[in-house]
Amino acid sequence: MDRSLSKSPSRKVLEESIRRILMTETLQEGKNRHFKSAKDFMPFFESLYPATDALTKQVQRAIKAMDMPRDEKGYFIIDKTRAQLEKDKELSRMLQRTESEVVELSGLEVVFLKTSSSYKDYLRQLICESETLKDKYITVADSSNGLLFLTSNKHLLQSQLKKLEELS
Repeated sequence: MDRSLSKSPSRKVLEESIRRILMTETLQEGKNRHFKSAKDFMPFFESLYPATDALTKQVQRAIKAMDMPRDEKGYFIIDKTRAQLEKDKELSRMLQRTESEVVELSGLEVVFLKTSSSYKDYLRQLICESETLKDKYITVADSSNGLLFLTSNKHLLQSQLKKLEELS
């Protein structure tokens, strides 16, 4: 094929190729670590099409039309929209602000406190505010017939709950 007779690809074809390149990069590397601008894509496209100013401009237009967000280092992010990225940033700020941490649940034990449903919400509130119980469980959740606790020390939680039952 005579390269001088080949024409530049359409913007749509370029956009699809750019998406594939970036998705491959993301799958292989975990994130984009090579592509910040249209010129970073040029060696790929110049291997397929004649290197012309028209090709460069078409790649630039495709990049602009895709309106991809960029990470903190300026690399394109292919798997998120700008709105998703902003929501993720806000979520990140809130996770940091609230000192959140992921807790592995596989080592936890379950304790079920059967209780009447009429005062269950108030009982849960009192348990959540209790200084006696605050370090004895990871979380407490409502269930249909009572309260469900996840704890790292089942026997300690059970004994504290029994002591509180006997207190009055």
